[in-house]
Amino acid sequence: MGRQGMGAAGSLTGSHDRRTARRSGQSKEAPLSDYDVRMVVLSTDDLDASIRFYTETLGMPLKFRDGTHFAAVDGGSVTIGLATALDHPMPGQVVVGIKTADVDAAAQSVEAGDGGVVKGPYNDAHERRAVAYDNKGNGLVFYSPLPR
Repeated sequence: MGRQGMGAAGSLTGSHDRRTARRSGQSKEAPLSDYDVRMVVLSTDDLDASIRFYTETLGMPLKFRDGTHFAAVDGGSVTIGLATALDHPMPGQVVVGIKTADVDAAAQSVEAGDGGVVKGPYNDAHERRAVAYDNKGNGLVFYSPLPR
């Protein structure tokens, strides 16, 4: 998933628990989720045209470009990844990049929860990743930066 990365597995219900606690009037806040959505990866067959659209048409700053196959645009709280088939984890699909401290546990949780793992867990040049899909077939990439 480019240089931005995708990683601690844990409860998928963290934010749901916080909302439930607030609605029920409990003053104690539930623990935060161990997952952090950091990127949405879009497919492109023309990286230059996609970069122009997001930077010139929408005015979003380019964070970085990796050759002719990947670029990251600053979407505020979430990075927009633009990837050709060469660097896209599931070409043709929108994929959500989720940072976690434990990619392996995240992959195990997905499989136990009626999702599936397409590839991984594995290490690439910059991060540990698992490419997966949820129980409805939506693309997910769990990632954690590798120690330097």
